[in-house]
Amino acid sequence: MTDNHIVVAAVALVRDGHVLTVRKRGTHRFMLVGGKLEPGESARDAALRETREEVGLRIEEATLLGEFHSEAANEPGHTLHSTVFLVESDAEPVASAEIAEVRWTPLHDHPDDLAPMLEHHVLPRLVETLTND
Repeated sequence: MTDNHIVVAAVALVRDGHVLTVRKRGTHRFMLVGGKLEPGESARDAALRETREEVGLRIEEATLLGEFHSEAANEPGHTLHSTVFLVESDAEPVASAEIAEVRWTPLHDHPDDLAPMLEHHVLPRLVETLTND
């Protein structure tokens, strides 16, 4: 029996009504910066590490946005459990590691090439959270 459940941590880096999204090499959908946890690593530490590795940003403070479940964007037949942290920053990301492209995606009227987790779960929560602040 195979485990089709993937656990990840991600950062929703927000500025000026946009969220930073990335596209990994060999894929077509944009998603949040993030990735799988290393053994013994907390979700927060994993999210901050992945942000440093994937887009070269050192983030110190992050607020829990929520935990989300959806289908995985790039691994058919897999489900995804993602712990997402909110960060507001003016820093400039640079694609590194397996990242092919970075893009500031609008929170409203976004393109239709987003990962299911981001489109159906995280973006609505971001809009709700940022509107209520």
